[in-house]
Amino acid sequence: MAAAAAAAVGGPQPPQPELPAPGLALDKAATAAHLKAALSRPDNRAGAEELQALLERVLSAERPLAAAADGEEAAAAGGGGGPGAAEEEALEWCKCLLAGGGGYDEFCAAVRAYDPAALCGLVWTANFVAYRCRTCGISPCMSLCAECFHQGDHTGHDFNMFRSQAGGACDCGDSNVMRESGFCKRHQIKSSSNIPCVPKDLLMMSEFVLPRFIFCLIQYLREGYNEPAADVPSEKDLNKVLQLLEPQISFLEDLTKMGGAMRSVLTQVLTNQQNYKDLTSGLGENACAKKSHEKYLIALKSSGLTYPEDKLVYGLQEPSAGTSTLAVQGFAGATGTLGQLDSSDEEDQDGSQGLGKRKRVKLSSSTKDQSIMDVLKHKSFLEELLFWTIKYEFPQKMVTFLLNMLPDQEYKVAFTKTFVQHYAFIMKTLKKSHESDTMSNRIVHISVQLFSNEELARQVTEECQLLDIMVTVLLYMMESCLIKSELQDEENSLHVVVNCGEALLKNNTYWPLVSDFINILSHQSVAKRFLEDHGLLVTWMNFVSFFQGMNLNKRELNEHVEFESQTYYAAFAAELEACAQPMWGLLSHCKVRETQEYTRNVVRYCLEALQDWFDAINFVDEPAPNQVTFHLPLHRYYAMFLSKAVKCQELDLDSVLPDQEMLMKLMIHPLQIQASLAEIHSNMWVRNGLQIKGQAMTYVQSHFCNSMIDPDIYLLQVCASRLDPDYFISSVFERFKVVDLLTMASQHQNTVLDAEHERSMLEGALTFLVILLSLRLHLGMSDDEILRAEMVAQLCMNDRTHSSLLDLIPENPNPKSGIIPGSYSFESVLSAVADFKAPVFEPGGSMQQGMYTPKAEVWDQEFDPVMVILRTVYRRDVQSAMDRYTAFLKQSGKFPGNPWPPYKKRTPLHPSYKGLMRLLHCKTLHIVLFTLLYKILMDHQNLSEHVLCMVLYLIELGLENSAEEESDEEASVCGPERCHDSWFPGSNLVSNMRHFINYVRVRVPETAPEVKRDSPASTSSDSLSSLHNSGTAQVFSLVAERRKKFQEIINRSSSEANQVVRPKTSNKWSAPGSAPQLTTAILEIKESILSLLIKLHHKLSGKQNSYYPPWLDDIEVLIQPEIPKYNHGDGITAVERILLKAALQSRMNKRIIEEICRKVTPPVPPKKITAAEKKTLDKEERRQKARERQQKLLAEFASRQKSFMETAMDVDSPENDIPMEIATAEPQVSEAVYDCVICGQSGPSSEDRPTGLVVLLQASSVLGQCRDNIEPKKLPITEEEQIYPWDTCAAVHDVRLSLLQRYFKDSSCLLAVSIGWEGGVYVQTCGHTLHIDCHKSYMESLRNDQVLQGFSVDKGEFTCPLCRQFANSVLPCYPGSNVESNLWQRASNKSIQDLIKEVEELQGRPGAFPVSISSETNLSKEMESVMKDIKNTTQKKYRDYSKTPGSPDNDFLFMYSVARTNLELELIHRGGNLCSGGASTAGKRSCLNQLFHVLALHMRLYSIDSEYNPWRKLTQLVEEMNSQQGNEEQQPEVPILYHDVTSLLLIQILMMPQPLRKDHFTCIVKVLFTLLYTQALVALSVKCNEEDRLAWKHMGALKKNACDAEKSYEVLLSFVISELSKGKLYHEEGTQECAMVSPIAWSPESMEKYLQDFCLPFLRITSLLQHHLFGEDLPSCQEEEEFSVLSSCLGLLPTFYQTEHPFISASCLDWPVPAFDIISQWCFEINSFTERHAEQGKALLIQESRWKLPHLLQLPENYNTIFQYYHRKTCSVCTKVPKDPAVCLVCGTFVCLKGLCCKQQSYCECVLHSQNCGAGTGIFLLINASVIIIIRGHRFCLWGSVYLDAHGEEDRDLRRGKPLYICKERYKVLEQQWISHTFDHINKRWGPHYNGL
Repeated sequence: MAAAAAAAVGGPQPPQPELPAPGLALDKAATAAHLKAALSRPDNRAGAEELQALLERVLSAERPLAAAADGEEAAAAGGGGGPGAAEEEALEWCKCLLAGGGGYDEFCAAVRAYDPAALCGLVWTANFVAYRCRTCGISPCMSLCAECFHQGDHTGHDFNMFRSQAGGACDCGDSNVMRESGFCKRHQIKSSSNIPCVPKDLLMMSEFVLPRFIFCLIQYLREGYNEPAADVPSEKDLNKVLQLLEPQISFLEDLTKMGGAMRSVLTQVLTNQQNYKDLTSGLGENACAKKSHEKYLIALKSSGLTYPEDKLVYGLQEPSAGTSTLAVQGFAGATGTLGQLDSSDEEDQDGSQGLGKRKRVKLSSSTKDQSIMDVLKHKSFLEELLFWTIKYEFPQKMVTFLLNMLPDQEYKVAFTKTFVQHYAFIMKTLKKSHESDTMSNRIVHISVQLFSNEELARQVTEECQLLDIMVTVLLYMMESCLIKSELQDEENSLHVVVNCGEALLKNNTYWPLVSDFINILSHQSVAKRFLEDHGLLVTWMNFVSFFQGMNLNKRELNEHVEFESQTYYAAFAAELEACAQPMWGLLSHCKVRETQEYTRNVVRYCLEALQDWFDAINFVDEPAPNQVTFHLPLHRYYAMFLSKAVKCQELDLDSVLPDQEMLMKLMIHPLQIQASLAEIHSNMWVRNGLQIKGQAMTYVQSHFCNSMIDPDIYLLQVCASRLDPDYFISSVFERFKVVDLLTMASQHQNTVLDAEHERSMLEGALTFLVILLSLRLHLGMSDDEILRAEMVAQLCMNDRTHSSLLDLIPENPNPKSGIIPGSYSFESVLSAVADFKAPVFEPGGSMQQGMYTPKAEVWDQEFDPVMVILRTVYRRDVQSAMDRYTAFLKQSGKFPGNPWPPYKKRTPLHPSYKGLMRLLHCKTLHIVLFTLLYKILMDHQNLSEHVLCMVLYLIELGLENSAEEESDEEASVCGPERCHDSWFPGSNLVSNMRHFINYVRVRVPETAPEVKRDSPASTSSDSLSSLHNSGTAQVFSLVAERRKKFQEIINRSSSEANQVVRPKTSNKWSAPGSAPQLTTAILEIKESILSLLIKLHHKLSGKQNSYYPPWLDDIEVLIQPEIPKYNHGDGITAVERILLKAALQSRMNKRIIEEICRKVTPPVPPKKITAAEKKTLDKEERRQKARERQQKLLAEFASRQKSFMETAMDVDSPENDIPMEIATAEPQVSEAVYDCVICGQSGPSSEDRPTGLVVLLQASSVLGQCRDNIEPKKLPITEEEQIYPWDTCAAVHDVRLSLLQRYFKDSSCLLAVSIGWEGGVYVQTCGHTLHIDCHKSYMESLRNDQVLQGFSVDKGEFTCPLCRQFANSVLPCYPGSNVESNLWQRASNKSIQDLIKEVEELQGRPGAFPVSISSETNLSKEMESVMKDIKNTTQKKYRDYSKTPGSPDNDFLFMYSVARTNLELELIHRGGNLCSGGASTAGKRSCLNQLFHVLALHMRLYSIDSEYNPWRKLTQLVEEMNSQQGNEEQQPEVPILYHDVTSLLLIQILMMPQPLRKDHFTCIVKVLFTLLYTQALVALSVKCNEEDRLAWKHMGALKKNACDAEKSYEVLLSFVISELSKGKLYHEEGTQECAMVSPIAWSPESMEKYLQDFCLPFLRITSLLQHHLFGEDLPSCQEEEEFSVLSSCLGLLPTFYQTEHPFISASCLDWPVPAFDIISQWCFEINSFTERHAEQGKALLIQESRWKLPHLLQLPENYNTIFQYYHRKTCSVCTKVPKDPAVCLVCGTFVCLKGLCCKQQSYCECVLHSQNCGAGTGIFLLINASVIIIIRGHRFCLWGSVYLDAHGEEDRDLRRGKPLYICKERYKVLEQQWISHTFDHINKRWGPHYNGL
């Protein structure tokens, strides 16, 4: 039987596609079952062979795949039945065989049952939304899929949501990476115990089939890969092969998802070396296999790799074979074979392309290295699969398959080893790749899963030399882009650096390797191995030195550089990522005393590398001028390890410091950077372009500063504390090029600096000294103190949001440092130093975020200007901090003036650094301070307040840090130090302060004023300073002193200690010939620092003798020195504080201060005014005059503006405006006067030159969104919740109109309702008027204006010329004189019957309009054009409701509906009722009066046929009712009781000639109220049940003959009931009706309330109308009396009405004809309709309107609920998940933003929806960004977010991923803007969307 089955399958080689499929499947299943049985036997050899044969055939690689990959013709020819069919066939076979005859799906389920799901392991690719919880993570790379995250409990944890950049995998269940407490419910149980053992036969077939299947896959990969001709793999070919293999790889991926049981089978197959050997050796007789093996070997070779078999031969015979691995061939000698590497240093490899002499590469062992780079041997499927994965540049499918296997522990280890084995190969492929970005992401996707696990990393480090491999690979990678360094000695430099212009650095290609390295260094066990391995440290320092001195900047001195290189960012990124981050990683393991050894190792090799570097660049003692590099990673490694050693490891600093000479060299380059920073800020590098400023900023920027400027300053502090202070100070001033400025002479020459740069360079030098001496970041501050200082500095510059603070505070860049951003200490420090300002809403629409602002006590005690200066990227931030400080002092009343930066007490120094303070007590510094004080006092040029401030700061630092024993120092004066030179006797600042200096010899240009003076006779001088000693050293001391000291140090060992200073090129006195000769002059000074300070005090205060020692009045001062009054203040305060401190420190100083104050200073002689000064004085005067003139003009202008200002047209907040005076309000003026805001003239609006109101017309559907239930609609967040719009106002009105149109005559239907609930036109104005001709010319000018406007002039849009409010039309003002107003407001005594007649006559009179329509005046033209505008504002579908298109009834309906829309909207803006009364906000700016005129004019063009005029039906009895029912075929008219009364009102009023008389208006209202009341009664009668009706009918009938029967609702109700009972309205009350009937018992009160509620909407609209037409104010009232107040205001209530007894609505009735007759007439119409359509008859009765105010949808509290539901929701059109999903906040519709799938006629979905849902206004929440976007017509704007995090901040684009919560205030603001239609006015940033949203 078996043979038969085999034969059945056999057939031709590829199974024939013609065979009917079902039969085939049957055969396959049978064969599979048979083979399974055969294999289950104990002796299964035969079965195995049979299966092999079958698999050979089915999976044979001799199919047209190769052809398909090689030549595209084959594939094309193959067409549909190409290779694909055969492959599918093979897959089918595999599935059948695996299942062993059963169904494949059942098999999958069976295997899944044995899955011990301890790990989640879900693998995702880029852009997937995952979570990271820092509280639960052990490794910072930990991530969870959304499902596991939500299943676990992370409340109160520090977590965030993020979009995966490179892809990742879920770590739930892996206790190596996260704490078990964070596991989700599914992965908490260690479930291995209760999972049953897998039955042997279930997976038996898999063990046989899978090896062949995987081998087949590998053969495909081998076949498909062609070595590209050039070095470029043609990606097209590769992708084609991958596409063909897609089903196979997916099949494998599906297998991995079957769970643990299947994974372990796969692991066996992939790692089994025997299988691999048997199948792939290519030794069999199978030609195909041979060919495939050859292709594999070729691929290996072409990759520059060898197969170990040829290794011996290779090593001996081809010394340069290795070079193919390196992009730079020049290293042939250096790296090809490493044997010769230990030869001499100077070995010059010729032909190394311009690389000069290459330093030797020290590697820990020569043979190992070669093997790392060039040898690969594959022993298993897994290894070769990975090889091809790399070759094909990491196809996503393969990566996912390899990662899906990771939950299998055995596989994980094997795979990690394989990955490490291929590491060098990965690097080479990555370097060549064109898609290096994608490839980098995929590499990291894999490696982060492997190396985050400490156990695994340790194992691989021990067994596979992981560290050696990584360091070597990194070194090789960088070696391919080295260039010769040009630093220092360009010709002879031996140093090479990386070239930042290379793609490798520019594109960050190295980051996957570096990030892996950082990742493994975070594991303590691995880092320890690294720190112990000397060879590795040498190699690593070698690697770091490639970056030392990269991206060298040379200052351009002549012209501007023509090409600004942008490489600097690559350089900074490279240093941060490749050098600094590994350094921080290593530092985090050197925290305790036991790790001292590691630090010593690093420091030792670091110093060696530095020494090599100094040698290589030929450095002696002077840096080359005009060049700077910001990159000194070796210096920074050294500095950071020193700092760590002292701070954490208790190492003795001196034991790790080099000799003095090395220290001198070490300080040069960091100091050069500090000086260059000052030069760059002084604009001395301006010719190098903007990029040099960019470098200076990046160097101090928060992400870089603690790896760059901080270590540099710390290193300088260390050098300063150990070197000779005079040498250090003079070096500083020399580096900053200001030595020549430090002379007592008033003029000097500076050979190295232009005069304009001197001031800022001097400020730079002094500021640097202050920072150097006061910064304690590495000198003794604890971590928390540092954090606090950083935070205070940032907050002082500006208020900050929480996230920007996190970003700005330099965190340890290595994520594993233990200090997590947002960690506990961060929050606690933040709450200690700052107050939270909750987000506020300004009416201007600019929404604030939650901000933190410094507490008062922080300003008072902790504001530290030094820290601020150090941390500011922009200089303006320093100013900002000072301004805020000033404001604080003013506000708190501590200091009124302009304060100076306060002096802040410092943390005590760590004892190791005490030497730093010697800088403050060295003569050189004292000479500089003395000189500067003198120069400032003498007003020499180029000095500034800042200089003085820094000088005083340094003096104060010196006093604070003086040696204690100087208290009683009278004796020390005659010490041996005294005659060292003539300046100061000792080196202590305290005693030097009082030392008087009498004469100073200076070198000055001959032209200087000093030269003219006779030098005083020496006899007059004190004995103390004989003239010769008087300071000849002064000029040169700085430079010469430094040379002397340097020479002493250099030659300390040799005997020639007095060797001459070697001549320098920059000899100070080789001044250019043109300059005047220098000569020596002697100045008489006779000052000490103390006396200079006191004189300064006088100078600053501008008063003689202003200083008086405070201790003379109050001896207390000396006892308790901390006096708060000295804490804040200006220079005067600072001087007083210093003098007090000086007096405190020594009695001598105190005495001398008192003496100086006693000598009354002689008055300063008046200055002679020179010509130049006169000029400046004139200038001042002229300026003063100009200012006064300007003031005058401004005042004049202001008074002109005042008229406008008083009306305060504050666009931003429509709430609180003062009305523009619109004509109607001034009855006493004869004619309304308007101001034109363009030409400024005022006058009436006339027919030939009409004036118009600036208006904005917009279509609105806000009214249609009113609902009739109070329960707010929620945004749907589950599939069940859907929103159906059937209960909206718009829907209800639509249904009603279409019902009417079904049964009644069309033209009469269109008079019975209003439209405009959706797409109604709303008109609003800013209240400004302009001449219409002025407006036209204004529009013309806008059209020609080239400036980009936020609006479209072609669509008629503009901004009001006065208040800039957005507008798009002008509404002509009707030229009415207000005189008549007196006439037509007079109460008339005509009876209602007369009035009714008048109304009827007036309506019938066509065109009774003052302006005759026939004569085409400008006014009528404008009215027509504005009407056109109004029509075009909304879409056609919102205007055309008639069955006959284009019928005039349509326009008629549309026009009175516009009036209705505007009245209804105003009512909503007032909150839905008129209780507040008064002229409402809208009323002040209302244009309804003008609008009414325009509408009325047009309505009268369509006179209603008097036959159909509803007015008759309301006011006259028709004689013979029956004749009406003539059985004409045409449809009847709408019964009057079905008419909407408000619509009738508007029709009646607009049909009247304008202006209307008040008594006519009241008459119309009275008549309509009778109809309304009847409708209410009818509705009430339908509402109640049969018994109630009978009861009322009788009750009313009894009272029918009372006198006021017509005004009693009981009587009327009973009459209505009896009339309607004649028809079928009350009939067939079937079961379904009863349900509707409210079971409430009707009491008289409840009935009265019902009737009032029914009538109120009409009364409200009518009152508003009356208010606008006649300018009467609305009374305010309580809610319960609204009805009575409005009815009396409308004149419905008789004046003599008494209000004692409870109010009855019926008393307002005033029947024009006998009530019972007219009612029965109205009821008759309904009865005749219900004869035929009882159902609809009832439905059409107007119900009580209970519309609530419109609202946006209610949003959930937490944003995550929205995000989780919508971000995966599929689009209803294309069923894919949209890239930018959005949801409409008005109706909850889910839309795709910019989605092309949902585009219709070039409109994208959001724009379309905004037209359908909001008539052009759409409010959408963008799901992936949490932001709200507004679409208004053809423009859109980003509104902001209504979801804020716990710190009151938006998170646009969800970048931070913190939980977000609804901000109710913001949502209210949004809703308010929607309802009040003010989006256009409040939001400023609009842009066109071109229908693309």
